[in-house]
Amino acid sequence: MPIIHFHLAAEAYSETQQTQLMARATALYCEVLKSPVERVRVYIQPYAARHVMVGSKRLADGAVDAPYFHFLVLEGRPLAERHALLSGFTELIVDCLGVERSRVRGGCWPIPPEDWAIAGTPASVARAAEVAARAAVV
Repeated sequence: MPIIHFHLAAEAYSETQQTQLMARATALYCEVLKSPVERVRVYIQPYAARHVMVGSKRLADGAVDAPYFHFLVLEGRPLAERHALLSGFTELIVDCLGVERSRVRGGCWPIPPEDWAIAGTPASVARAAEVAARAAVV
């Protein structure tokens, strides 16, 4: 279930930077959530400079990029894990892309297990034991 979307200005970052960001995001998810790597999905959504506005100025008109991210986890993940991912993904953008920390924004979207499908089966069924184990710790 771990999915992250990085929203970036197109052509602002090299292929190497983007690959490093995706690889390190995958590793962070695996570390923090103790998730098998095959469950992790990482996406970069590029936006043309003319389609991004920071403050009141378009990137095409000289604004500085201000990337953001959002990630999905099943509800029930501890707050400490979600916070570790919020700070970790921010750190990755700073390290991999060279973006000033104050310009980065991000959020976590917890999804109820009954509202997420894995191969067509609700996660509440497919991952029932994992969901129950997390609930028992809380």
